[in-house]
Amino acid sequence: MSAIDNVYAARSKDRPTGMAYINNIFTDFTELHGDRRYGDDKAIVGGLAYFNDIPVTVIAHEKGTDTKSRVARNFGSAHPEGYRKALRLMKQAEKFSRPVICFVDTSGAYCGIGAEERGQGQSIAENISEMMALKTPIISIFIGEGGSGGALALAVANEVWMLQKAVYSVISPEGCASILYKDAKLASVAAENLKLRAEDLYKLRVIEKIIPEKDGKDHSETYEFIKRELNAALIRYMNMTGDELYRNRYNKFRQIGNQGVI
Repeated sequence: MSAIDNVYAARSKDRPTGMAYINNIFTDFTELHGDRRYGDDKAIVGGLAYFNDIPVTVIAHEKGTDTKSRVARNFGSAHPEGYRKALRLMKQAEKFSRPVICFVDTSGAYCGIGAEERGQGQSIAENISEMMALKTPIISIFIGEGGSGGALALAVANEVWMLQKAVYSVISPEGCASILYKDAKLASVAAENLKLRAEDLYKLRVIEKIIPEKDGKDHSETYEFIKRELNAALIRYMNMTGDELYRNRYNKFRQIGNQGVI
């Protein structure tokens, strides 16, 4: 699959959304709302759940499944209050020693005037800073699009995993082509150069695991694969102290790209 075809696959309306992963992997999910400052952003869902009898905090971008829900969810593009809600839940998880599991699927943070007035850049930067030092395990899984800071705000984790057809990039291929080549029609060229596919990012050590996908609408094998890997990861990380988790996360990001492939 070419890089641009991978992008189109990641954007497909038939892909499971964040709530589908939550409902098929966890039990007893209870959604929590609001950032305690401004409001509740429906582009990000989060709350408490159980995974194999382990209490966890789950946070996900949610794009919606039909026109009405996609508009209500702002197509998964979060406002500052969405990222502040996510951070509130992460800090709560740290207080009660609950692992944090994030599902990332966004074309990017919302770039409207209101979002900028309410501190979009600052909210993303605060998430990145706080997640790096969080003293509880964090696993982030890219299930579709991973666009720029909007994705990174939920992806500073001990391990980052990607579905085989997901993408992760600082900018969309169309945006990159418009800036570099002055022609959005060259998006396919930009996509190849951005190294946004899971296999590219695995080689660059940006991610730790590629989750296989099958064609079609039956995603049960994907859910089961994530369950198995998540169980092993939580057993491993829950035995670490807070300081060990911090150092593990810090070292992960320090070594990105060190293998010399640029």
